Amino acid sequence: MKAVVITEYGGPEVLRMSEIPDPVAGPEDLLIAVRATALNRGDLLQRRGLYPQPGPAADHEVPGLEFAGEVIEAGSRVEGYAPGDRVMGVLVGASYAEKVVTHHRCVVRIPDRLSYTEAASIPEAYITAHDALVQCDLRAGESVLVHAAGSGVGIAAIQVARTLGATPVIGTAGSDAKLAAAARLGLEVGIDYTKKDFSVEVMEATGGRGADVIVDFIGASYLDRNLKSVAECGRIIVIGMLGGIAAELNLALLLARRASIMGTLLRPRPLEQKAAATRAFERSVIPHIASGRIEPVVDRVFALADVAKAHAYMETNANFGKIVLEV
Repeated sequence: MKAVVITEYGGPEVLRMSEIPDPVAGPEDLLIAVRATALNRGDLLQRRGLYPQPGPAADHEVPGLEFAGEVIEAGSRVEGYAPGDRVMGVLVGASYAEKVVTHHRCVVRIPDRLSYTEAASIPEAYITAHDALVQCDLRAGESVLVHAAGSGVGIAAIQVARTLGATPVIGTAGSDAKLAAAARLGLEVGIDYTKKDFSVEVMEATGGRGADVIVDFIGASYLDRNLKSVAECGRIIVIGMLGGIAAELNLALLLARRASIMGTLLRPRPLEQKAAATRAFERSVIPHIASGRIEPVVDRVFALADVAKAHAYMETNANFGKIVLEV
């Protein structure tokens, strides 16, 4: 089959189309023909050698954390799926390819209203966002601050938070255009972090109380301001480290707020945890996607052969929503 292979670590130019052996499904697996996949920040880090794929080393390093496609073959112990079923899901890697193999408990059926291109933009972002908000025990009526409101996970967190009854939903982004687009998806208070101190704006938006839950993709450079933005007994969950990995922690402020700081990653979790997160997403979020209340956002579509161009585009940070590769 054809797949995108990392030939060496470096810039987008190290990605090459290549012929590699087809994956083989085990008794509890599905063999799937990939129709579309999507880019994630982790793919860029993996390409640079900074985010290795979990598990044993493979002969060919193929990036890609999510897919949408059609079942080709179901393993002998798989029930409920058959060839021809439209499914989507997350992987530890290897979705930049014509075929993938995954455990049947880590996929969900694609709602009829969605194309494969739209479906490919969903799994990583929405499972991650929903799982993070569940870990924070977000409750109806609580306020949420979502950083990187124009990113795939940021857009997902805004929409999922609204379905869970959060208010106000506050978000940061680097342009008025991204904030305006996010407002159409449910963002109530938008903050341009290039112009304003978000910690001041959050306190104003919440009447001095602070945000009950903060979903953070930036990391070190936002830690102090996150602590100044969080409500008493609030929860900060860190999903990314775009702003660095190390920062000084003001313990006095943490204690005064009686706040909690958590970290989470979806990719390295064991099968049971990843399957549980997938099933929780299926129960809580898929009905809203099927009804149209939650809308996946595709920013731009590239052919799989143009993967280097797609990576270069993502590195400009110009996208609002997901960048999809059609296979």
